[in-house]
Amino acid sequence: MARMQTETQPKYEHAYRVILQRLKSGRYPVGGRMPTESELATHFAVSRVTIRRALDMLVQDGYVESKQGSGYRVLTLSPASDTCLTSFTDAMLRSGHDPSSRFISLDHFEAGAAEVAALPAELRGIAVSRVVRLRLVDEKPSMLVMTYAPRDLLKDARPVDFPERGPGQSILRILSARFGLEWSAACEDISPILADTAMADTFEISVGQPLLKQACSAFDDAGRMVFHEDVYRPGSVSFNLSQSGRSPRHV
Repeated sequence: MARMQTETQPKYEHAYRVILQRLKSGRYPVGGRMPTESELATHFAVSRVTIRRALDMLVQDGYVESKQGSGYRVLTLSPASDTCLTSFTDAMLRSGHDPSSRFISLDHFEAGAAEVAALPAELRGIAVSRVVRLRLVDEKPSMLVMTYAPRDLLKDARPVDFPERGPGQSILRILSARFGLEWSAACEDISPILADTAMADTFEISVGQPLLKQACSAFDDAGRMVFHEDVYRPGSVSFNLSQSGRSPRHV
């Protein structure tokens, strides 16, 4: 049965939080169906109206979608408020593909090092850690990802912290769950580059072939940059725009 509810917590809020914790623990996989309203109402010993309100909160937050006649389906475990913070792992799982990661390196640089000279100014003057991973889809190289963060935010980081299979490979969840990073805004820049020899070998393409470089910087509520990511990929980037916004709930 569901955990005991606090006296001051509304029933729908309690159900929302418990279901969300189950989502984050992997009990309901990305792309899978949620239990029905009737099943959840019985489990939580509440009305379907109450459960529907809890599920509507999850829809609003971007975790699940509702389709008439089909119930609720899990969309993502890392809903984004900005385009570049959309979980690549969840998007691939949702579309029926097999995402994986190949860990390449974990590097540490002192302030002013040549390796961070092209980063945003907020990171150039401090000690920085960099995680380099190759993202694959159905075993084919899809993106080369370089994730930078202040070293004090990635304390004791080790290669084992970056799994190569399953939902846990999502860098957004790793940064949040393993290292406690929190962000509320981001800025993004996309520019074309030409593949050098290393990039050509990585993606099995010709030297000089066009690639896209997607740079994303994420900030906390105080405006501090908590991580920066440079993503290199062949092909194109698609954007889904919505007139509606949502505010994150903290659990």
